[in-house]
Amino acid sequence: MPDFLTEEQSELRQQAESLAQQISEMEMDSSDPKKIQLQIREKSKAAGIFHLTQPIEYGGLGGTAIELTIARESLAIKNVGHLPGIFGPSPGLLSKASKEMKQKFLDPFLAGEIESGFGFTEPSDAQRHTWAKPEGEELVINGAKSYVTGGSNADFINTLVEVEDMGPAMILIETSRPGVELKTAFSSVDGSHHASFTFSNVRVPKSHVIGEAGTGMTRALEQVNSVRMAIAANCIGLNQFVCDLVADTLKSAKTEPNPNHETRVKFGRMRTHAFAARSSVYRTARLIEAGENCVNEIMASKILASESIAELTDIAIQVVGGEALIESHPLASIFRRVRATRLAEGPTDTLHANISRGCLDLNLGRI
Repeated sequence: MPDFLTEEQSELRQQAESLAQQISEMEMDSSDPKKIQLQIREKSKAAGIFHLTQPIEYGGLGGTAIELTIARESLAIKNVGHLPGIFGPSPGLLSKASKEMKQKFLDPFLAGEIESGFGFTEPSDAQRHTWAKPEGEELVINGAKSYVTGGSNADFINTLVEVEDMGPAMILIETSRPGVELKTAFSSVDGSHHASFTFSNVRVPKSHVIGEAGTGMTRALEQVNSVRMAIAANCIGLNQFVCDLVADTLKSAKTEPNPNHETRVKFGRMRTHAFAARSSVYRTARLIEAGENCVNEIMASKILASESIAELTDIAIQVVGGEALIESHPLASIFRRVRATRLAEGPTDTLHANISRGCLDLNLGRI
């Protein structure tokens, strides 16, 4: 659990806490976000955090599930974990690509020379999933993706495609290929950037299939589960940030030096939810490290963490009062960001249904 860390893990926590403090003290120039990102990147590299997300074979530190949880939580406790530049790009799905594909795409991607997107979700009115038809040594792709994460600046998109007679596959599609059209670029309330794309008779070499055809959904879910854990770790750190903020508010309140019973009950509820979510996320991280099948536990942890920070933030705003609604107040910013976490990588109700299926139909999952 989070209270029983090795000496190396405790040292990592100190490194992440030190980095978080440095970032929180930075002057943020909103007119030049790229400059801020570069400054954060340099600080993160110096702190030994930046390369945690990159495997050892690619020159990274190969951070384990526990180590990544520790780092992300520690950063979020200072409310800086969401800022870009802290973590280096990880190979993700491209780690399963061919040697030729790695040289062409992965190496420049890890070096920050090109950017990627992740295409998983079809538009709600789509007649069928994005599909591909083999023609010789090529695949001809048609369809659309409505919520391509990182798509607005992507040089290529790792796309889930249904290949005829082969099954689902993850296929790398360069955004510069004929037939690829960026329909809309947009930002969500949490500040992240996305895009919708259509694919009209887009031709790509069969070598652009990442791994074996037929395993696309499994590979996509591996990526999704990694992001779910990142969201959960960030949320449990924010839980502590919000709890600390409310505690400071109650302790320093001049008009109400001794909070009334109702306010104390609210604060106790906040800490209880924070404790439960944190325990769940760390337990799941340990299951991942043990090589266990824990897809259901990852979903449960993401639900507990994202729903708890949403509730905690709402309670905190009620306790702090109107000043918490001012745009410059940290609670106002957190309120916008955390709403998106309850939809990202699967809405809460969908994940609940999947957990139910895991137990009733597949005999999987733990309590």
